[in-house]
Amino acid sequence: MEDHIVFNADIPALDLLDQRLLPLEERRFVCRTSQDACTAIKTMVVRGAPAIGVSAAFACALAAHEAEGRKDWESFLEQALAEIAQARPTAVNLSWAVEKMQGIWQKAAREGELTPATLFRLFTEKALAMQAEDIASCRAIGQASLELVRPNDCILTHCNAGALATAGYGTALGVVRAAWEAGRNITVIADETRPLLQGARLTAWELHRDGIPVTLACDDSCACLMSRGMVNLVVVGADRIAANGDTANKIGTMGVAIMARHFNIPFYVAAPVSTIDASLASGDLIPIEQRAREEVTCINGRDIAPQGVNAFNFAFDVTPNNLITAIITDRGLLYPPYTDSIGRLFVA
Repeated sequence: MEDHIVFNADIPALDLLDQRLLPLEERRFVCRTSQDACTAIKTMVVRGAPAIGVSAAFACALAAHEAEGRKDWESFLEQALAEIAQARPTAVNLSWAVEKMQGIWQKAAREGELTPATLFRLFTEKALAMQAEDIASCRAIGQASLELVRPNDCILTHCNAGALATAGYGTALGVVRAAWEAGRNITVIADETRPLLQGARLTAWELHRDGIPVTLACDDSCACLMSRGMVNLVVVGADRIAANGDTANKIGTMGVAIMARHFNIPFYVAAPVSTIDASLASGDLIPIEQRAREEVTCINGRDIAPQGVNAFNFAFDVTPNNLITAIITDRGLLYPPYTDSIGRLFVA
């Protein structure tokens, strides 16, 4: 599935599948301004680190188009790009994408081609290239993982790191898809992933749609499933990976990793190299988004907790590197010590 993020440069508009409504309704959310795109990112119309990065790149193109005809276009565009970069704090692909566009802007200025129309064209070309590169990266992650997956394995995953979370194919679900396409006859257990149920609504929807056997499980059933020998390996995605391998992913991931270690089950993180933030020495430095109380205390607009009761709603947690068996990237498998294996990727 690669049609959930579509950019029409002629309008221009960014056309997104609204993931908040799945699996009950498939509706599009059309962004005609960079502010519309920021809203889509903030409210999780689009989510998942690589998908956010690609959407942010297209948002920069929309901002360049909006800048046309303005006397203050440079300051307008600078502010718009800053707002896009800050739409959500944890996924490094967001700031990474904006930085790519800023680099293009600087290059155009040096070459004397600095107009909003030129930047719109250059930003659009780069965003489309990033979209294609992300799909290729996900497929490379899937191929790199094949040596880790045996015939008839049951893979447990948490949240959604599939086509919907990327430009297409998926990271953790790229591992699943590659194994399925290779005839490994695997099955999947999808954690429901409270509070927004991405595992139930999105992962189960994707896999069922593709005909890959998937069974849904409550988040708090992982230990029971593992103790019964029902899980052979765990594969999750990542929103940001520090230089030492500490990994930020959807809240609850760290608990799954702790249980996997207890039951001697391999725990793998699947992510493109663009999700690695080598500027951060450890996961302690990764900013963790806190979202609204109502995501925890309400379902479909109806209260499930007493009014006046507060709620913790950390969107992510950080899994320590010593709980991660390997990191599956588009440039191959990384093993501990991660400071060394990750460091080698960034040697000039």
